[in-house]
Amino acid sequence: MNFCTLFDSNYLTRGLALYYSLEKECSDFHIYIFAFDNRTFSILNNLKLKNATTISLKEFEDDELLKVKPTRSVAEYCWTATSSTILFVLSKFKVESCTYIDSDLFFYSSPKPIFDEMNGASILITEHRYSKIYDKSKKAGKYCVQFITFKNDEISLTALKWWRERCLEWCFNRSENGKFGDQKYLDDWTTRFKDVHILQHLGGGVAAWNVQQYKITESSNNLIVNNYGVKAPLIFYHFHYLRFLQNSKIELGRRKLSKEVLNLLYAPYIHELEKYKIIISQIDNSFDPNGTSSTIFSWKSPIIYLWRKLRGTYNIYPLSYFD
Repeated sequence: MNFCTLFDSNYLTRGLALYYSLEKECSDFHIYIFAFDNRTFSILNNLKLKNATTISLKEFEDDELLKVKPTRSVAEYCWTATSSTILFVLSKFKVESCTYIDSDLFFYSSPKPIFDEMNGASILITEHRYSKIYDKSKKAGKYCVQFITFKNDEISLTALKWWRERCLEWCFNRSENGKFGDQKYLDDWTTRFKDVHILQHLGGGVAAWNVQQYKITESSNNLIVNNYGVKAPLIFYHFHYLRFLQNSKIELGRRKLSKEVLNLLYAPYIHELEKYKIIISQIDNSFDPNGTSSTIFSWKSPIIYLWRKLRGTYNIYPLSYFD
């Protein structure tokens, strides 16, 4: 299994949590990590992750990416570059296939059933599977770039190059003319390209925007996803929109999360992030703990509080809640 991901030091603890979850659940894998700042590159090299190859921006970025970089925010540039990271791995390392995974995923069981499900397809994409009350498919797209697989064949390379060209042309954090970031481009892939498979496994792609549909339970140290009697092992969860705030607060977004989800998923994950914060701090004592977001602000700010109230309910907890 060959994976690739990208992150900077703001997401370094999450990237390490991702890596070690793969190391625990996969007997044979390799991940190509694109370090989006020098600090991340240095720390990862120091850690000497046995199943990882770390790639610097200097090695990765080409003239076309550098040309558009000043026109994109940090997040937008990451989205712009995603297709290029996959293409880079397939072209340079000549692997049979490569799966891009977001750095804030965490694996709870082997992803092998996902690859078995492809059954000869060239490309695998995953749906958001939005809960009805949180459906943003018209704006953000039906599919999520969180986990996307390409075989090293003509069909995949054609799709990848097309996707890269579109993202270089336009990739912004706004909805415009049927586009949004790098995701809306995937909406017609099942008709635009051949051999595209949509993930069916219930345990792949669980996230804050769809977990309300499921009951998450623990059985024999495994987590099980249950959707009205249809059960499957949880393969990975997407910890999107997790923010460490000032005053030892943590924010989990606006979507409702049950106590079971908080206790079985978020609490152990936050403990993982805390563990890697300590490891990283031993290498670089100036490292910003927990990879806090660039959108740090005081949760007591009246302006921020009003903004949140207007936009909807936020899940804000003291870190001690997850002890």
